[in-house]
Amino acid sequence: MNPLVRPGSMAALTLRRFFRHRLAIASAIVLVLFAILALAAPLIAAALGADGEEVNLFNRFAAPSGDHPLGTDELGRDVLVRLLKGGRVSLFVGLSAAVIAAVLGTVIGLVSGYHGGRLDGFLMRFTDGIIALPLLPLLIVLAALDLNKLGLPDFILESGNVSLYRIVIIVALVGWTTVARLVRGSALSLRQRTFVLAARAQGAGALRIMTVHILPNLASPIIVATTLTTGNVILLESVLSFLGLGIQPPIPSWGNLLTNAQELIWTAPALAFYPGTLIFITVIAFNFLGDGIQDALDPKAVER
Repeated sequence: MNPLVRPGSMAALTLRRFFRHRLAIASAIVLVLFAILALAAPLIAAALGADGEEVNLFNRFAAPSGDHPLGTDELGRDVLVRLLKGGRVSLFVGLSAAVIAAVLGTVIGLVSGYHGGRLDGFLMRFTDGIIALPLLPLLIVLAALDLNKLGLPDFILESGNVSLYRIVIIVALVGWTTVARLVRGSALSLRQRTFVLAARAQGAGALRIMTVHILPNLASPIIVATTLTTGNVILLESVLSFLGLGIQPPIPSWGNLLTNAQELIWTAPALAFYPGTLIFITVIAFNFLGDGIQDALDPKAVER
């Protein structure tokens, strides 16, 4: 490292690059706003006097009003509150599955890239096999499995959130491949660097070299891949929920809200417009945010 460069200057340069990416800044603001509104869903529901699950057949398809800012659905439930609660579920699934997939991909890619040889060949052929599988049919098959026949404990099967956790696990198990290939490529290059060779000469073990010397230098591709994966996971969850194989009622998600509205598209098009628009905006925002982070962390970027 150049001794004339101040310790904080690299971070400041990264922030300047990021703040020049206007779409990334706008996307970050939108995502933070969505997250705040989703977390505040119980408070907003209490302020409106609606819990999102209360059925009122005498108030079906009500127009927007002070009590129901976005109106009500076919069962008289408040649309705004259900969208906010659905946002909590969709964002939780997207972030959780993306983080789990990033951890799996990082471990596999790091071990493969550092050790090389036959282990690298085996892990990469396994990764290629996962990539070659048709993703959507595979997810549909896994989501349709009967959990009662898998020998799981009763407390898991009787949990009201079992469909949510199943989607997180299923998507994470097939979504790690991109991170693994990125980490493996970077690890192949880093293992030949001088600081890794010096650590090996001093007697450092493989585990210490991978976690202390190589892993911190892989933060950039991991963060970018995780950000981009989050948007894809939200989209996959919405597709599975739309097909009736994702998050199951009474837990609301943007995907199953869209499913419930498909038969009412001509009667109440707004019920399909709201969750569809939120899914679209969220996925696009995560993609733009990932692009902005990638540009900010790119060591080849040059300050004007």
